[in-house]
Parts: sequence; C-alpha cells; structure tokens
Amino acid sequence: MEAPSRPNRLENLASLATILVSLLLSVVLIKVFLLPQPNPAASSRPQQPRAGMTIKQALPGVDWAKNRRTLVLAISTQCHFCTESAPFFQRIEKERAKDLKMVAVLPQTVDEGRQYLEGEGVHVDDVKQAQLNAIGVNGTPTLLLVDSKGTVAQVWEGKLQADQEGAVLAVLNKSASL
Repeated sequence: MEAPSRPNRLENLASLATILVSLLLSVVLIKVFLLPQPNPAASSRPQQPRAGMTIKQALPGVDWAKNRRTLVLAISTQCHFCTESAPFFQRIEKERAKDLKMVAVLPQTVDEGRQYLEGEGVHVDDVKQAQLNAIGVNGTPTLLLVDSKGTVAQVWEGKLQADQEGAVLAVLNKSASL
C-alpha cells in the first residue's frame, strides 16, 4: 500500500485559482442579483411640473407680482392636443376672473406663437418663448396657475375632459390671492 502523495506545486496553484475565481464570481452574482441597482432612467427623468416649484427665473420678463395670478399655457404649435384644446383656452379667456393674467409659453418663436394663437382665436396677455422643460413641462398642453411670487399653485396636464375643464374654470374664476 502506497502512502498518499503530497500535492505538487501545479495542483496547489490550480486549487488557488479555482478558489479565487469562485470568490470573484460570488461577488459579481451578489452585486448583480442581490444588491439594489440605481435606476439611471429614474435619475435622468425630467422634472414634472408640481405645485410649490418656482418658475420665476425660467420666464424672465413676466411681472409675477403685478400679475398676482398668472395662468401659464405651456403649448406648442406642433401639438394637436393644443389645437384641440383651443376652444377651452378661448373659454378661459372669456370667463376668467379680472385678476387672472394669461401667458402662453411655446418653444417656437414669439411671432410663430402669436400667429398660432391668433389662428386659433386664443387671446392672451403675453407670449413667451422658452424651452418647456425649463418650467418642468414635458408634455403639451400643460396649464400652470402661478402666484405673485412665481410659484406654481396648481397644474393641469394634457387635453382635459369636459368635467376637468369645469373644475379648472372654477379654480381660475375665483378672485383670490394665492
């Protein structure tokens, strides 16, 4: 009967390499499958408009204090929902409280914006050109009710249904200090 032989150097290196590869594979598997991953899509998601955010710096030239209450129409000449919402915008203009100012903000030039609004029969107090994401808007149309400090008080997004339009008009027709 022969005595068991001692492992040679090559066998020791092979065993050590196997152990190292197993440890490395275990770390990778734990990191990939067990540890929470940061969601890059969530961190790069654009900011949504919300009550409490300020848009004062994003729209220079608007005298928020003088306006007291401002309805910002974030629209685009390329948006069919904006065109479909034009009768509602006309209704807002006709029925609004006296202390409510209307400002249209478009990514197109001021002249293009004025032409578009005129063609749709929508009359506003001012037209501004700005990138809509600068005021947190990612989709059009979006309505922002803004107070005298340039802070958003309420937000309505998309083409509104008749009951939603009624609710918006009720809020806008209140002559109130926000």
